[in-house]
Amino acid sequence: MIGQSAQAPSAVVTIRPHRFSPNPATTTDNAFQGTDPTRDEVSLASDAFREATAVADVLRAHGVRVHMFEDETSDRPDAVFPNNWFSTHAGGRIALYPMYSPSRRTERRPDVVRHLVETYRVQEVVDYSPLELDGTFLEGTGAMVLDHVDRVAYAARSNRANPDALHRFCSQFGYEPVVFDAADGAGQAIYHTNVLMCIASDVALVGLDLITDPARRALVEGRLRASGRRVVALDEQQVRDFAGNAIEVRGRRGRLLVMSRRAAASLSPTQRRTIEKSCPIVDVDVPTIELAGGSVRCMIAGVHLAPREVGSRRSARAGAVHGDVGAPGSLASV
Repeated sequence: MIGQSAQAPSAVVTIRPHRFSPNPATTTDNAFQGTDPTRDEVSLASDAFREATAVADVLRAHGVRVHMFEDETSDRPDAVFPNNWFSTHAGGRIALYPMYSPSRRTERRPDVVRHLVETYRVQEVVDYSPLELDGTFLEGTGAMVLDHVDRVAYAARSNRANPDALHRFCSQFGYEPVVFDAADGAGQAIYHTNVLMCIASDVALVGLDLITDPARRALVEGRLRASGRRVVALDEQQVRDFAGNAIEVRGRRGRLLVMSRRAAASLSPTQRRTIEKSCPIVDVDVPTIELAGGSVRCMIAGVHLAPREVGSRRSARAGAVHGDVGAPGSLASV
């Protein structure tokens, strides 16, 4: 029998980009972005399409349900990273998030939300995107790393993780916020918490040394250990190789930790053994998409919702056709 886990979703959403390119509008605060002058725009887009397809194929091969959407636009270069603009939660709730760069705000797609409403039991869609008008941003499970079991939201302060927005989310969704500062060796703030840490059911990968305040560093490590997880401390180079940008999912044979091939190659044998005491590591090669400053975890939005029965799915579809994106739940802007 496959063990259940509140931390590891058995279904995910991915976006397959047709015209991918690293986003020039986000380079100022994303030190993980890169360039490849040996490839033109066409080859970059073709390779990113192939890599996104491979991630979905690997997940499906392990029995994970994948809802893959296409993005054929040329004005959404980061569309491949859907976990930044929405998250789903047990009890039938979806959150939509305020995005720091105006170039990313059109990534929020009603058709994706509508599909989730039609396929899963959704009671409420909470829309935080109006906070953009106040210059307040919280880029989903990029800005936050959520412990769904102990109900803790870890967040490194940055342009993309405003503590006030975080506290508002935590108050409404029932998480305790743990906020800290994190920076690389050059002193630049880590732009997204999910490149720094990954929380799985029994293990947590975290770049502890990049948390600048020793007291906060000890607090984060202590909270993770108190939750019963083994802590795998990542060094700065491993964080740059996206070892922290992993996600645990649940397939037909149990849980697995999915990360990029580059990330997996950066792990030491001891770290790998520690992780694999909990679940196997599955890696996928995504070097083109990593030029955009994110990796496999950024490409995957977990679905923590209960599926609908067939009959109720038809009813929800009928409501959505009439333009009620939140049907049969409600859409609340905050």
